[in-house]
Amino acid sequence: MVVTGRAVLLAFLATVAVALSGLVGAWATAAALVLLAALVVADVCLAASPAALRLSREGDSSLRLGESAAVRVTVANPTRRRLRGSVRDAWPPSAHAAPRRQPVRVDAGERRRVTTTLTPTRRGDARAAGVTVRSIGPLGLAGRQRTLPAPWTVRTLPPFHSRRHLPGKLSRLRELEGQHTAMVRGQGSEFDSLRDYVPGDDVRSIDWRATARNDGVVVRTWRPERDRRILIVLDTGRTSAGRVGDTPRLDHAMDAALLLAALAGRAGDRVDFMAYDRRTRAQVRSSGRGSQVNRIVEAMAPLEAELVESDPAGLVGTVLGTQGRARRLVVLLTDLNAAALEEGLLPKLPLLTSRHLLLIAAVRDPAVDEMAGERGGAEALYRAAAAERTLSERRRVTAELRRMGVEVVDASPEHIAPALADAYINLKAQGRL
Repeated sequence: MVVTGRAVLLAFLATVAVALSGLVGAWATAAALVLLAALVVADVCLAASPAALRLSREGDSSLRLGESAAVRVTVANPTRRRLRGSVRDAWPPSAHAAPRRQPVRVDAGERRRVTTTLTPTRRGDARAAGVTVRSIGPLGLAGRQRTLPAPWTVRTLPPFHSRRHLPGKLSRLRELEGQHTAMVRGQGSEFDSLRDYVPGDDVRSIDWRATARNDGVVVRTWRPERDRRILIVLDTGRTSAGRVGDTPRLDHAMDAALLLAALAGRAGDRVDFMAYDRRTRAQVRSSGRGSQVNRIVEAMAPLEAELVESDPAGLVGTVLGTQGRARRLVVLLTDLNAAALEEGLLPKLPLLTSRHLLLIAAVRDPAVDEMAGERGGAEALYRAAAAERTLSERRRVTAELRRMGVEVVDASPEHIAPALADAYINLKAQGRL
């Protein structure tokens, strides 16, 4: 049962009236309270029963972070009494549901639709906690309230900010493949087609057999090999929980991984995805050539950084044991933390690099570079010295990885996604995939 402000106001006015009339005896006060209680009980009994209502949902079930979704609740009143009151659709605080409470009036046998707008500030699944219906009686003094189950889940997907870089990278890829309107033909490793010779072509590309069968000189054109296998591995261990700017390192890595997956899918390569720390948190296996971005985005959405140390031995074993024996490009998005890499991943790399081409991408914190440039008092010098030591260890680990045949991309959050895409295009241009 709920009591409205009108009932409280009526009780206050009754008390004031009794005091002003001079009737301060117990009988007068008791009579006023009994009358008010009778009105409240009658109002509760005349209110429509919330338990008899029927709720159903419809609306958006997914959205990208930064967007808004609309979820509608249909309230059906099968009773013989009019429902007059309010409805509150309860969601987690991070979903930022609005409006918080909505008035509703549903006549007997009718339906009304209530719309709630969600603007989540976190990735993952937001589940409805229930719909609280408050039914007020005809006098407006009191009513009934009940929370009814109405399950619904809205999944908030990664925002994919790096999508704006995709047209430019695709243009570079078309130039590499010889499909650009400027007819810039790159030298690749897979035969593409024959065409007439034009001044400036490499004479080594002349196909003499085809030339003998034609009136003019014919040259071969090449393109990067297609149908290559790429495995994107996202490290979800403790180092991915660190914040770079206002965003966790894991989210920056996701954005770079999505751009690479979209670009590789357009290039005709097969893209697999795996998230790992001490066990596999998510996995997407390609079912053929083409874009896997939608499936990867769905797999990424509920991922969160785990506050555990990643297991490099388990990671290498999973990559080698479940991904087949064919050579592939393995892209590991992690942090270039000297202690974690030297004690864990570096000893395991020869086993991985002997079978696959490994590319490690890491998000560099611009704040460390700024600290390294600080000058002034003793405190600023100590910060600069600490930052220089961190950068020196990062450079040392990068040099060690490259000596072991590993490609390394180390860039700031704004540049990590395009830098990783450029590294992929360069590898295709060199015929190393």
